[in-house]
Amino acid sequence: MVLDDLGSSLRGTLDDLRGKSRLSEEDIEDIVKEIQRSLLQADVDVGLVQDLSDSIETRALDEEPPAGTTPRDWVLRIVYEELVDLVGESTELPLEEQTIMLAGLYGSGKTTTAAKMAWWFSTKGLRPAIIQTDTDRPGAYDQSKEMAERAEVDFYGDPDEDDPVKIARDGLEATESADVRIVDTAGRDGLNEELIEQIERIEQEVQPDRDLLVLDAAMGQSAKSQAADFEEAIGIDGVVITKLDGTAKGGGALAAVNETDSTIAFLGSGETVKDIERFEPSGFISRLLGMGDLKQLTERVERAMEETQEGDEEDWDPEDMMEGKFTLKDMRKQMQTMNNMGPLDQVMDMIPGLGGGLMDQLPDDAMDVTQERMRDFDVIMDSMTEEELENPRVVGQSRTKRICRGSGKPEERVRELLQQHKQMEQMLKQFQGMGDGDMERMMKQMQQGGGGGGGMGGMGGGGMGPFGD
Repeated sequence: MVLDDLGSSLRGTLDDLRGKSRLSEEDIEDIVKEIQRSLLQADVDVGLVQDLSDSIETRALDEEPPAGTTPRDWVLRIVYEELVDLVGESTELPLEEQTIMLAGLYGSGKTTTAAKMAWWFSTKGLRPAIIQTDTDRPGAYDQSKEMAERAEVDFYGDPDEDDPVKIARDGLEATESADVRIVDTAGRDGLNEELIEQIERIEQEVQPDRDLLVLDAAMGQSAKSQAADFEEAIGIDGVVITKLDGTAKGGGALAAVNETDSTIAFLGSGETVKDIERFEPSGFISRLLGMGDLKQLTERVERAMEETQEGDEEDWDPEDMMEGKFTLKDMRKQMQTMNNMGPLDQVMDMIPGLGGGLMDQLPDDAMDVTQERMRDFDVIMDSMTEEELENPRVVGQSRTKRICRGSGKPEERVRELLQQHKQMEQMLKQFQGMGDGDMERMMKQMQQGGGGGGGMGGMGGGGMGPFGD
């Protein structure tokens, strides 16, 4: 997940408390030292780390845990609350008509971020458009246009025009029917007078509702000075932190932004337009500590289901599986939905009891291997007949050999597919006999198991946080 090293280190520290019925001062000191080490490795400012660790130590020693709460769960709650406070609030971003201007230096990821944000707004039922005003960087127009096509959103730019203000003016007219207009601006190696003057001219023309600063997570704690400089020069309403998957310094960048009295709007990672998430402090820290994030998970599932059904030529209703037989066609649709949800490791991190600690125990390539198997299963099903997809029990040795020849996959992989289908079919039969009360009990067991710790039902992240606050 994002900030994987920091999350793994924090979870390992807290797991050392498992089984303890009470904590001594020495235990607390050891925990605080490990948390300090983890945060410093993530490039969090030394002063912030000291303040945070002092607060954790004071609360752990002075406050009385609720009855029935284990020492580990109590310390986990304290760490969770202090980290949420450390990263600050989310930028207010209503789902309504608005114009957003992006600013930032060279290499911060503004052009990619514009497309990612546009895609995100489109998933919320709004019609976004990108206006590309960067006339300085070679290839900016082509990159922006290509990214807009990938995001399937409107785009305006003019590769023959040298005046970014005129492009902005014409772009507003050309995208008048859009709900959300995202204006991408040029960057520089540093914040100089030329860049400030250009951004101010574009801002005067565009009159944006929000100015967002795009920062590379690799800046770590130095993001503080850059955010402060941009705030002083042009004023910013929020920050987008990019490339969180490629650096160990992301924790420092997150904490630094909060120090400037600014807020974070989005987090970016990966290269595709879908690799973006709205920053929600509660759910983000919940995932970091291995407690899941049911709010983000639910949003991804709903979006993935819609995408799967939109691309389906046949009518397919997943609820039908709960009432009738489960075919290989159904299994394929489930696989497509999983693929539409994004990288498997990110999805796992959002499931209480399955992310965090469990992920730490798996080999580094475990998720890649799993997704490779899913791709193989899809190829194998392409080589099956309609009868075999509807009733996989008819697949015997001779049919298996034919499927192997057609798909180019080994017999072992075909047998894995049939076995996987059989297991999923059996699991669905169990669900078919469950009432709402049974399902609630099962979810509670999931939340109390694995990395989530015992005795803290409802630890799902999301809007109120994993502790129901």
